[in-house]
Amino acid sequence: MATTQEPSVSSSSPVSSDQQKIHELFRTIESDCSRSGLGPNRWYLLTIATLAGGNDPELSDRLYLYLTAKPEFSTPAQRHALVRELREALVKSVPFVGVCKPLEAIMAINAQERPEDKDPSPVATREGWQCDAANLERGLGWMRKLYTGDTNSTLALFDDHKDFAWISQNITYGLYLSDRQVLDDLGTEVIVLAAIMIQNLPKETRWHIRGIRRLGVSVDDVKVVWNAVQTIAQFLGVKLHRVPTVEEVEKEV
Repeated sequence: MATTQEPSVSSSSPVSSDQQKIHELFRTIESDCSRSGLGPNRWYLLTIATLAGGNDPELSDRLYLYLTAKPEFSTPAQRHALVRELREALVKSVPFVGVCKPLEAIMAINAQERPEDKDPSPVATREGWQCDAANLERGLGWMRKLYTGDTNSTLALFDDHKDFAWISQNITYGLYLSDRQVLDDLGTEVIVLAAIMIQNLPKETRWHIRGIRRLGVSVDDVKVVWNAVQTIAQFLGVKLHRVPTVEEVEKEV
């Protein structure tokens, strides 16, 4: 996968200074992730989740245009697959950042799609979902992968407010995060960590730095994700001064 290629720009459509800056941001994140073990698509998943959780989710259309200028997304079928990934990243961001910002992001992307690039899928990914025992077990199964021996003590934090325990198990993890129709475990956890961290949330960022390490991602690769979110935050003018570092969490892994 070409990871540092400059998106092609027509001579009749000069790139503005703002566009140049955001292209440079994307190149930096892409290049840093390409030297890690995160895989070829994780950089844009963490980027769109960070944008969705930040203060300008409409910049997601710039990411879409940057990606679709690349040769690996040169056909409608390739762009269909790309949009399914980006959309799923936004869907998985909903329980962490709310629905409105991901809506802004997907509408911005939709406005840039050509008619032939519209996803032809006839139904929503989660069409027919049921909040049943199987859904609960999927949610708990994914929670146990991330929290391992801390699962019960984490859920116990909500003993006095059981609505939040129910939502966490059945909706956040059952409906959203345990769905594997589009993205795998690592892609999912990269999105979760990015969407939480960009909000400068210390407790949940700690839980998900720990969680991604428990999936087997190396310390160095988690630092790549952490640094990428910090880089995007600086671009957005967002201060992340309350989140722990990877080193501070490592003793809990």
